[in-house]
This record gives sequence, C-alpha cells and structure tokens, in this order.
Amino acid sequence: MERLQKVIAQAGITSRRKAEEYITAGRVRVNNKVVKELGTKVNPEKDKVEVDDIPIDREEPVYYLLYKPKQIISAVQDDKNRKTIMDFFPEEERRIFPVGRLDYDTSGLILLTNDGEFANMLMHPKNKIHKTYVAKVKGKPTNEKIRLLSTGVELEDGKTAPGKAKFMSGDKKKDTSIVELTITEGRNHQVRRMLEAVGHPVLKLKREKYGFLTLENLRPGEKRPLKPIEVQRLREIAVT
Repeated sequence: MERLQKVIAQAGITSRRKAEEYITAGRVRVNNKVVKELGTKVNPEKDKVEVDDIPIDREEPVYYLLYKPKQIISAVQDDKNRKTIMDFFPEEERRIFPVGRLDYDTSGLILLTNDGEFANMLMHPKNKIHKTYVAKVKGKPTNEKIRLLSTGVELEDGKTAPGKAKFMSGDKKKDTSIVELTITEGRNHQVRRMLEAVGHPVLKLKREKYGFLTLENLRPGEKRPLKPIEVQRLREIAVT
C-alpha cells in the first residue's frame, strides 16, 4: 500500500505536492469514490485511481539523459510550434517530461522522466545539486569578478548562492573568454544574468554536468537511458 499522492506523482501526472492539492480539492477518485484525505493509502496494482475523471496509468518509470542542442525548447510542447526536446523521443510512448529547463539558446545536459516524484525531488530548492556550465563570454573577467561569481552576485531577485567559477581560456584577438561556472540554484536565466551582471555578456552557453552526470560520448541531439545505479545516486544526492 502506498500514499495516494505518491502514486499520482509516480504516474507522471504532477508533483507530489500538487497531487495533494488535487486530492483536497476533490479532483481525485479511488474506485469511483472521491477521496479528499491526504493520508489515504491505495494499492497501485489493484485500485482504480482517477484524476479529473481520467484514469492514471501507472507506467514503468523511465529516466533519460539528453544532450539538448541550442535553439530547442525544453518543454513537452510549444505554443509557437518550435521544435522541442520531445522531438528527440519519437519512439517513447510514455508521458515523459523534462526535469527543469535549459534556455532556448543553451545547449547541454538535461534529464527527462515520467517519474514525477523523482523530478520534484531533484528540482526542490533544498536539494542543492551541482550544475556545471561552460560559457563563452565577451571580454576577459578579472580575478575579482571570478571571485564575485563564486561568492554570489546581486541580481534583481536577490543575491545568488555561493558557487564555483573558473577562468578557462581567453582569445585576445576576439576579446572573448571561456568561463566555467558551477551553481546549485535554478533561477530563470541565472548563469546568463550572473555573467551579464559582472560585465561579461554570454555569447554561447552549455551545461556540461548535472551532479556526477556528464555528456560523455554524446553528440547534440543524442540521448541515453540512465543506469539504475545513476538513478539511485541522484536520489541519494538529493536527500543528503
């Protein structure tokens, strides 16, 4: 027996927190009866669970790592009919969705799953998973600016959490530099805004690492399923 909100989240319908809201709002039925009690437990193999009168299909959880090319929307669908990351999964019949997002013009590592609880765990602000980006920027950052990027930058929505910044290389002729930046937060356009704030606009951006995961042996547009041990390690990182 498992908690009702957990079963809904694992079916990929929504996060566990949102599932709790659905339950208390009377949007969930178990064996044709409306259930509003959050402590309700169900047998996911035997009980019929419906959300908004639609039965949930408890799917086998799947986990993917995708090397997202730039100029691709990291969403299930786009109202402007632009290409999305779902176009790289034409054979996948399960309802997968991205764990977080990458900007339209940002390439790199992104995870997809149909496990809502897993996705919510990774994205929760308290679970500070390291994400490493490599940026090509205008100009050459001074040591002081690199230090500032590491200790925290004042943005319009508050100071960023401490991270790690490193100057990688520079091109004097083109007046550009390569900077590596590791953060634990996930604010909107955060890396671009941080570098802009210290006077070095981003020309190109790529996410190379998510926790211990890398893009090794993948090219833009390629994907691979996560190994069970990788899923387990991500869960352990998220709860420590």
